[in-house]
Amino acid sequence: MKKELIIFLVITLVLTIGFHYKEFLEYPIQHLQNFPNSAAYGLGIFHPLVFATVVYVIFLIPRGIYKLFKRK
Repeated sequence: MKKELIIFLVITLVLTIGFHYKEFLEYPIQHLQNFPNSAAYGLGIFHPLVFATVVYVIFLIPRGIYKLFKRK
């Protein structure tokens, strides 16, 4: 469980930095303060969690298949 949480947090961090690197370099405090007012794709404040969950599931499927065949 701890390993999966770390993987999820790393995915969230990588996606955040990857998509918003310019904002974090130029005005990070203002960007974080505007976070509750975000309207990304109609998801609002939850958009990082939704996108990170989608990417996590995309990575989870091949890992699960690999573990399934590794057991046999």
